Amino acid sequence: MSSEDSFSSLGKIEAINNLLSSAGLKRESSFSPTDGSLVKSACRIFLEGIDFDLIYFPLPHLGYKCVVAVTGELFAALAHPRVLQVRLGVSAKLDYKNVQELFKGIVAAAKEFGYASMDLDLVPSPNGLTIGISAVGEELKSTEERRRTANSKDLICISGSLGAAFLGQMILERGKKNFERDSSQPDLEKYKMLVGSYLKPELNASILSNFEDDDIIPSNAYLVSHGLGDAVKRLVRDTGLGAKVYADKIPFEGNSFDTGKELDIDPISAAMNGGDDFKLLFTIPILSAEKFRRDFQTFEIIGHLAQSDVGSVLVTPDGLEHPITAQGWPQEAE
Repeated sequence: MSSEDSFSSLGKIEAINNLLSSAGLKRESSFSPTDGSLVKSACRIFLEGIDFDLIYFPLPHLGYKCVVAVTGELFAALAHPRVLQVRLGVSAKLDYKNVQELFKGIVAAAKEFGYASMDLDLVPSPNGLTIGISAVGEELKSTEERRRTANSKDLICISGSLGAAFLGQMILERGKKNFERDSSQPDLEKYKMLVGSYLKPELNASILSNFEDDDIIPSNAYLVSHGLGDAVKRLVRDTGLGAKVYADKIPFEGNSFDTGKELDIDPISAAMNGGDDFKLLFTIPILSAEKFRRDFQTFEIIGHLAQSDVGSVLVTPDGLEHPITAQGWPQEAE
């Protein structure tokens, strides 16, 4: 990096201008919704040492993942992404080139998910890298009008495998400890799907359009970011109904169970309580089941709503029902 490409030489304003110019998006912090549509928003803050570890987290992947997290919240609100606002608290150990790498991941995700404009600010941070991202989206009037109240027997669906991100993070943490102990480089080849689920989670950018085109509008939807248990508890709270989730219907990455034995972690527990899966849980009418199975073949039906006295339960393959508990912050705050 040349001396001309440093924070000390560029200054804050020029650094921001350079980053935004390279993004190729409009530089705006607001938008005008269409007549009758609803404005929805989501925000997250990510703290180094708590939400991510730069020892093994590539900066472009980190930027991408942070956008996935807030965009998933918009999708759960059935809102199309419009504006992305980014605030970076930059510590002294990061130079301008590092921030460029981080921002490349942010921009790549913003373009993939269809954001029309973005805004950026940079501030110094004394305690490591801090990433604050706010996303603003638009729920179309036609979508809101077609949304219906959840009913008992509505199907509970999930957009992908669960528990993989937590197992992937544990693999990376084990590799970090081994490296600190004897400088051995971890062999991650056989864990690449699990590690990839943690470092760069995928989210279908067309999911809302697919729902709208098929006229299958979820009554409720949630981003699974603190484990399936937390999302199901929120579903039960918001609908006033009960919910049954079937353990043998939960989708897992191919080697989750082998890796779980290796780490002494139950993959079902990882799915119920682990974080950062960033999959969408939603409910659809049981009458839409055949159409849903035909047109959404990468999605899984994992349970159904029930009468309120059922509560929230996990049903084992032998038919036993266990009350669902949630270990994440949202559950403790209820």
